[in-house]
Formats: sequence, structure tokens, C-alpha cells
Amino acid sequence: MADLLHKPLLDIEEQPRTSKKTPRVASLDVFRGLCVFLMMLVDYGGAIVPIIAHSPWNGLHLADFVMPFFLFIAGVSLALVYKRVPNRIEATRKAVLRAVELFLLGVILQGGYFHGINSLTYGVDMKRIRWLGILQRISVGYIFAALCEIWLSCRSRRDVSFLKSYYWHWGAAFSLSAIYLGLLYGLYVPDWQFEMSNATSSVFPANHSYVYMVKCSVRGDLGPACNSAGMIDRYVLGIDHLYKKPAYRNLKECNMSTNGQVPESAPSWCHAPFDPEGVLSSITAAVSCIIGLQYGHSLAHLQDHKQRMQNWILFSLSLLLVGLLLAVVGDPVNKSLYTFGYMLITCASAGITYSAIYLLVDVYSYRCMTFALEWMGKHSLSIFVLITSNLAVIAIQGFYWKAPENNLIHWIVTRFVRR
Repeated sequence: MADLLHKPLLDIEEQPRTSKKTPRVASLDVFRGLCVFLMMLVDYGGAIVPIIAHSPWNGLHLADFVMPFFLFIAGVSLALVYKRVPNRIEATRKAVLRAVELFLLGVILQGGYFHGINSLTYGVDMKRIRWLGILQRISVGYIFAALCEIWLSCRSRRDVSFLKSYYWHWGAAFSLSAIYLGLLYGLYVPDWQFEMSNATSSVFPANHSYVYMVKCSVRGDLGPACNSAGMIDRYVLGIDHLYKKPAYRNLKECNMSTNGQVPESAPSWCHAPFDPEGVLSSITAAVSCIIGLQYGHSLAHLQDHKQRMQNWILFSLSLLLVGLLLAVVGDPVNKSLYTFGYMLITCASAGITYSAIYLLVDVYSYRCMTFALEWMGKHSLSIFVLITSNLAVIAIQGFYWKAPENNLIHWIVTRFVRR
């Protein structure tokens, strides 16, 4: 069995000339399918088992791995797509077009256009549309990594090394990280205020609004109230365009009720919107995609399974060690801010997970064990659209017994979620 580690794997660019269909790397589809499965698990199971839902602020729960895993595999795939670039201008045009398509689709799916499983209406007030979200973040990471691969690659044919062959990629990654850290810790956050009304919260009666004041006047604070990431989003996007139900409302300080309402006695910042896919945190999210790109280089340019695995494992353990050291010295592991330590730990986790899947699927060919995940990976965008728009749930909800409320979705919600 060990001999399989030295067996070359046919990759996306080394296909026979007689073949008309591009071969797919099965482990990529399986990993992508795993991301989709985890997304569905935490979205629908998080209300039943809170420990797998997003961490309220600092810390890592299962749901906090989903976004970095998506970004990681997007980067890996780009190394195969742009293994050879005969026309950089045309490749750039296609990459930008793809990124714009993903961004606009994300705005439609998560901008407030769909109104959830309890309403068949649709439409969104442009004054309150949410501009950023999951697909928008992936599109940002995608275009950064794609431009790095198209314009900054100077690989030597004799040496495929993470650091030596793609040093401009690492220069871009370090530059983005420096910008992120400088803004996160260096920007001064003054006191700020925001207004909540019945249009944005059901706590207030009709034609009533309330102005909240948040005391900050600090620099480098990484709490939910006074971090610079939130300030940048409020200035750049506008507070009305941010996510209305941030995970930090589950903190003990906010004392959120079982029906999702924050009491008036809670700190003022508990009522404020906050976007976990905001502008500043998208910078380190793009670095995650660039790191995934480096894993993809081994897949694209090395033919020996053992050498690929050695590169991936060594790189993953290095990232994990640095990430854990940062957490020990005080850099919090925070998904909402996409902190540097969080980025390194989740990238390392993605690398280790992908290495295990690659060994199982592409080396030992145990595809029968992962065929469902592979199918989900091949149709990941379609499944994402059905799940995020709630169209799949609404379709199931449409079948009921005698009365509309006697449907499977209503039974699950009343029996498990609202306990």
C-alpha cells in the first residue's frame, strides 16, 4: 500500500490529448462537499445543539471552520485552473467576471431579498440591503488569489517550493496581513451612537425609535463594542447595511431571550448590527485563500503522492504552531474579526483535513465511502443557493396534512428548536 504514495496522479492539466472531458480531482470535490455538509449541519443543527453553532465572540466552534474551509479549497482549485496562463489579460477578465457574479449572487441570497421560511414574499429595501455575506467574501478571496496566480507567479521548473517559487504570493499575503493588523490595532475608535426603530427591531412599538450611545474612545480594542472592524463597516457600508443578528448577542452580557430579543437592560452595543463578513476581516479571509493556493501548487506541479503529503503536513503543522502561539500570547481566536491567529489555525485545520481526504480518496481510492460528499461537491453552488435562499425548506414546508401548519418543518421547529 505504501507504494501508492509514489504513484503519480493525473491532474487537471496533464490530461491525454484525446480526452474531451477534463478530469476532476476527486479529493477537491469531496472536501468541497464536506464544506457544504458542515454548512447545512451547523445552520439547521445549531439551534438544537448550540455548541456547534458560531462562537458568540472569542473561541472556536464547528461552525467557525466552514468559511475558512470554503476559502481554502477555492485557493487550492485556483492553482489547477491557472496552472498555465497563455493570456494573462483574458485570464484576468474571466477571473474578475467570475468574482462579480459570485458577489452579486451573494447579495441576492443574503442581502435580505428572501424573507425566510415563514414568508413567501420577497424583495428588499435598498436602504437596508446587506452588501456583504458568504459568497461575497469568497469572491473577494477568489479574486485576490486569482490575481496572485495570474500575475505574481514565477515558478522555477526545477524547484516547487512554498517560499522560493512563489515569493511574490507570500509578499502579497504578508502585506495584506500587515494592513489588517495595522488597522485592527492602530485605528482610534471614538464614542458612537446608532438609532433603532420598529423598522429594524421588533422590540419597539410602531413609530418609535431609540438612540443608543456606545462609549469607546480606545485604540486596539478587540471586544464586540469598540473594535475598529465594526467602525470601518459603519463608515464604509453604513450601519443599516450590516448584519442585524450578530452572534455576539448570545454572550451572557446581552442576556438574549429564547425568542431572539435583547432586553433594554442589556449593554447598548448588544442592540447594534455587526457584520462578521465585514470589510476589514475580508483582508485576512483573502490571505486564507492565498494560503490555499500554495497547497494547490503541490497538487498541480508535483506528481508524487508522498512529496505532496509531506509538503502539506509540514506546512499545516507550521501554521498551527504559529496560530497557537499567537493565541497563547494574547491574540484572540475570533471568527467575527477573522483574527490572524484564527486564520492560521483554521487554514492549518483545512490543510490537515484535506490531506486526510486526499490520502483516503486519491491515494487509496476509497471513493465509495465518500461518494455522497463528492456529489455534493460537484453541485456545491446549486446546493448553497437552495439552502441559503431557503427554497429547499419552503418546498418541503409546502406539503402538509389537512392544515398548512401541519408540515414537517413546523413540527421540527416546535419540537426541537423552540424548547
